[in-house]
Amino acid sequence: MKFPVSFLVIFILFCTSLQAQIHYTPAQVHAHNDYQQPIPFLNAYSRRVGSMEADVYLKDKVLYVAHEPQEIASDRTLEALYLKPLQTQIRKNKGTAYSDKKAVLQLLIDLKTTGATTLPALVKLLGAYPEIFKNSTIKIVISGEKPAPATWAEFPAFIHFDGTPGQQYNAAQSQRVGLISDSFRKYTAWNGKGKIVAADLLKIQRLIDSVHHLHQKIRFWATPDNVNSWKTLMQLGVDYIGTDDVTNLTTFLKKLPQNEFQLKTSAYPVYPPKYVNNDQLTKVKNVILLIGDGMGLAQIYAGYTGQAGKLNLFNFLNIGLSKTSAADTYITDSAAGATAMATGKKTNNRYVGVDSQGKPLTAIPDLLTAYQMKTALISAGDITDATPACFYAHQNERSLSEAIALDFTSSPVDILIGGNSKPFIKRADSRNLFTLLQQKGYRTATQLTGFEPGVATKFVVLDSTAMLSKATGRNDFLRNALRTSIKALQPNKSGFFIMAEGAQIDHGGHQNNLPLVVQEMLDFDQLVGEAMQFADENGETLVVVTADHETGGLSLLDGNLTQNYVAGNFSSDDHSAIPVPVFAYGPHSLDFRGVYENTALFDKIMQIIKKYH
Repeated sequence: MKFPVSFLVIFILFCTSLQAQIHYTPAQVHAHNDYQQPIPFLNAYSRRVGSMEADVYLKDKVLYVAHEPQEIASDRTLEALYLKPLQTQIRKNKGTAYSDKKAVLQLLIDLKTTGATTLPALVKLLGAYPEIFKNSTIKIVISGEKPAPATWAEFPAFIHFDGTPGQQYNAAQSQRVGLISDSFRKYTAWNGKGKIVAADLLKIQRLIDSVHHLHQKIRFWATPDNVNSWKTLMQLGVDYIGTDDVTNLTTFLKKLPQNEFQLKTSAYPVYPPKYVNNDQLTKVKNVILLIGDGMGLAQIYAGYTGQAGKLNLFNFLNIGLSKTSAADTYITDSAAGATAMATGKKTNNRYVGVDSQGKPLTAIPDLLTAYQMKTALISAGDITDATPACFYAHQNERSLSEAIALDFTSSPVDILIGGNSKPFIKRADSRNLFTLLQQKGYRTATQLTGFEPGVATKFVVLDSTAMLSKATGRNDFLRNALRTSIKALQPNKSGFFIMAEGAQIDHGGHQNNLPLVVQEMLDFDQLVGEAMQFADENGETLVVVTADHETGGLSLLDGNLTQNYVAGNFSSDDHSAIPVPVFAYGPHSLDFRGVYENTALFDKIMQIIKKYH
């Protein structure tokens, strides 16, 4: 039965997507022409590569390492650059190539002068290094001007040979094949950008499969040498990835666990939006502002990919862009970013609820008291951290947790839910702010689970669970906090304002940890779905979703929507200046289209509230 090429390509891509799940490490790195590295041998060795290549010339009975005959130099011998340093490391490791006793180092020696004389000279030289040639963790493989397979048995058993695709080897010869190599250019002209064309992909995959069928390993030379090509070779199942960029490839591979994510559980169902009163005519009674700290478009799309192409955020119809720069710098931090949204004024980085001169600013919760609206602030993190603090505190330094906590006692905010109770109850001044808040009519608690506000509409719940990541046990804290707040505030006839923060998307960006980013992103998106559902049920609730900034300079290098797999790379461990999306749902959501400063979020929200209150 014949299958169309398109079917075969799809089948291959499916197979290779499974291959991509192999945990590649520096052990799969082949340091191509290693002797051309700034520090031969030691640069690659220090990075624990699995294979090194040295081109060798025999001249005056000495084996020199060089790319061309004219580059031969008296101090660049195989013995000086490779055998002696390797012997030294073996002794340090008490008998093995690497300190990891199971790790194998392959030394690929490419003979540039005739094998009839060069290989015997090499065998003689190696005879002086029994710690190398008798070592089970060292593999010597001969390439280049190697002798005919029929003569391989004449050489010591520790000598292996670089095999040729398609050549027939008998059983004894097969035992001497160390790996099989070929030029990548024989199969494709691909330059490492985009994807390999389907016909070329088929040829390459067939070759790799044929080699693996023989239980041999394969490497290519003349491959493109960039991140995209490395990923492609990994997806194809190439055993050794050849590179001239040893430093960046080994770094890339070491970071793979932090740069890849694959959902191991079932994707959650997204809320099917009804778009109730998604217009400009309906009254806005309530506003829910959801802030994904550090959430840029790449973080959102990483979540979308890991969630098999389903995301609550992608069901919004009205979308804008927020420019996030601070008053004193091109790249904002959370303090300046959240102050802009909470007060409508740009300020300096690290400033919380004050202008660039340090003067207190009036935040949304303070303004809403004039309209008898109730307010709640929620965070899946430290409630005194910059984002939530900007809605109730006034400090010139975001790290002043105790001063920020004290500011809350003068705030009109009705509900505070998050983590870090220490600045409230274990303070340097020995004051217990919970006691003070109770005197002001608040209920206080240190656990959200089981907490029932009852008739009280003013409460503070500071639960250490909020400080955990989603992966380490935070569970549904965010959604439960939103439900608890809505339940308490909904009876208020004048409506409410809720700000809820997904704080730890930002943590993943700072740590350059893509799994953490995606897990936190998906938790935040479920919070979004919860808010959308309430908005549809209520009919008078505007939901706005945005970020204070992007964190990590994340780019997405690969992904598979059917396999819930995504791979990325971070350009920074800090914030970036990239504008962040704004999503709006419910009445007056069209007001949030366009491109504008982050201060406009405050302006738009307050204009809508003033219109109907």
